[in-house]
Amino acid sequence: MDGVHDLGGKQGFGPVDRHGEDEAYHSEADARAYALCVSMRGERSYPIDWFRHVRENIDPVDYLTRPYFDQWLQTAMAMAIDAGDLSMVEVATGKAEGLARIPAPMMPEDVRAMLTIPATFERAGAEPPIFAVGARVRTASHGHPGHTRLPAYARSATGEVIAYRGAHLMPDDGARGIDRAEPLYTVAFARGDLFPEAAGSPDKVHLDLWESYLAPA
Repeated sequence: MDGVHDLGGKQGFGPVDRHGEDEAYHSEADARAYALCVSMRGERSYPIDWFRHVRENIDPVDYLTRPYFDQWLQTAMAMAIDAGDLSMVEVATGKAEGLARIPAPMMPEDVRAMLTIPATFERAGAEPPIFAVGARVRTASHGHPGHTRLPAYARSATGEVIAYRGAHLMPDDGARGIDRAEPLYTVAFARGDLFPEAAGSPDKVHLDLWESYLAPA
C-alpha cells in the first residue's frame, strides 16, 4: 500500500531520534506490548503480512504521532476484533464479556521460548526462478491498494540480481489470506540511482525483492 508508513528516503519528518537506541525497550509498557503481540501468534493464525497491512491502515496523523509499540497494540486489537476474539466494548473497558473465545493465554516462559525459534517463510515446490545471478532487472513503477514490500523509493529502478534466495511466501498475497510462494532475489542498486542527491556515490543498496516486482531491464 502506498501511504504515510512508507517513509524510506522521504524528507521533512525531522531527525532520527537515536536516544536510547541500545535499549531493548524504552519502557516496561513497550516490553509488555511486544510480548502480548507475540503471544497472539500462539493461539490463532495472525500472519505477519496481515499484521503489517492492518497497521498500514492506521489513520495517517495517528500513525505519525503514535509511539511504535502503541501502534502494535492498536493493530493487535484491530486484528482480534476482526477475528471475533475481542469486542470493541471489551477493548474500551478492559473487561471480558462472558467466556473467553480463545484458549488460555500463553505463559511468559512460552512467549520467551517462541522468540528463540526463528521464523521461516521459505517454501519448496514453487516455480523455478526466471532471473539468473547477474541479470539486470527493473522494478515495477507503481504499487497497489494492498500490502507490498516494494518500497516507493525503489520503484522504476534498475539493478542487478546478486543472489537467489529460494521461494518465499509472497507478502502481497499473504496480506489477503493467500498462501503462495514466489522466487525471492537480492537486487543491488547504485545508491545514486535511487537517491539523486547521492549521484556518483560508490555505495550500493541491497533489497530482497519478489519476482513479480521485477522485469528484465
